[in-house]
Amino acid sequence: MKKVILGLSALCMVAFTSCKEDAASKIKSENVAIAADRDANAGDFPVIAFDKTEHDFGTIANGTPVETTFTYTNTGNSMLVVSNIKSTCGCTVPSNWTKEVAPGQKGEFAVKFNGKGNGNKVSKSITMTTNTEKGTEIVKISAFVEKDPNAPAKAAVPTQNAGSATINPLSTATQKTSTQPGHEGHNHN
Repeated sequence: MKKVILGLSALCMVAFTSCKEDAASKIKSENVAIAADRDANAGDFPVIAFDKTEHDFGTIANGTPVETTFTYTNTGNSMLVVSNIKSTCGCTVPSNWTKEVAPGQKGEFAVKFNGKGNGNKVSKSITMTTNTEKGTEIVKISAFVEKDPNAPAKAAVPTQNAGSATINPLSTATQKTSTQPGHEGHNHN
């Protein structure tokens, strides 16, 4: 049995050694050069630089549409690809973006904002899906939206101090009186 195991082990060693030598002879030097060039450029992502990353529209009337444009430059060494741009809500609509930007070139996209509010500051984020190292880039818009003059006024809610009771003057309290002998005049609440 030992001789059979030794024989099989020797046969396996010969087979593995011959496969290793055969695989090394099949490698083409031109493929090695192409792979080395590819690997050298693998970390060479496009880099996006914005003219601004935030835009404040200031004070706007409720429901008034406003628009701004964000401009970006590819400061990297490879093609910048912008595959999608989306906002956090439907009142902010990004559109008309440059999908491919060569190194050193500029691209842009417009953002339309139809602000609705109740006399408050509104901020929205716009996310770009890109082939940069991070994969996404974010810009922001904001505005103070004036209160809608036609909005119905909210009814004032009376406040109650802690520890105080509210008494309803229209309610009538019922008192229980006893009719049992010996309990006359005693109220049992």
